[in-house]
Amino acid sequence: MASRGRVVRGYKDLEVWQKAVDLVVDTYRITKRFPSDERFGLVVQLRRASVSIASNIAEGRGRFGLRSFLYHLSVATGSLMEVETQFLISERLGYLDAAQAKAVLGELGEVRRLLGGMVRALRTKAEAPTTR
Repeated sequence: MASRGRVVRGYKDLEVWQKAVDLVVDTYRITKRFPSDERFGLVVQLRRASVSIASNIAEGRGRFGLRSFLYHLSVATGSLMEVETQFLISERLGYLDAAQAKAVLGELGEVRRLLGGMVRALRTKAEAPTTR
């Protein structure tokens, strides 16, 4: 498995993990400007779920076996949907303007695309007959 033509030695080499970490940083920056009464609501939920995306990619890559990696990528995808939903709610509540929402939703779309591609590639690999 290679990321941008490079050999993948660990999770930090995965483009999807790198983009997920960028998303975490942006989520922290964005939520820093949310109303203080959301500090224990959407802010903590968004931060926790965005960290979960990158963390599950890393944990899955560190586990032994394809099934475990696929499981953690599935959890990461679920967390991604959670973050997307929470940002859509944040936009509706007026905590994000249209430009901020478009940018962060675009970032989420990129991570979703990369995650989906990785899952498809790993499933194909898992289903391939083994030869000895």
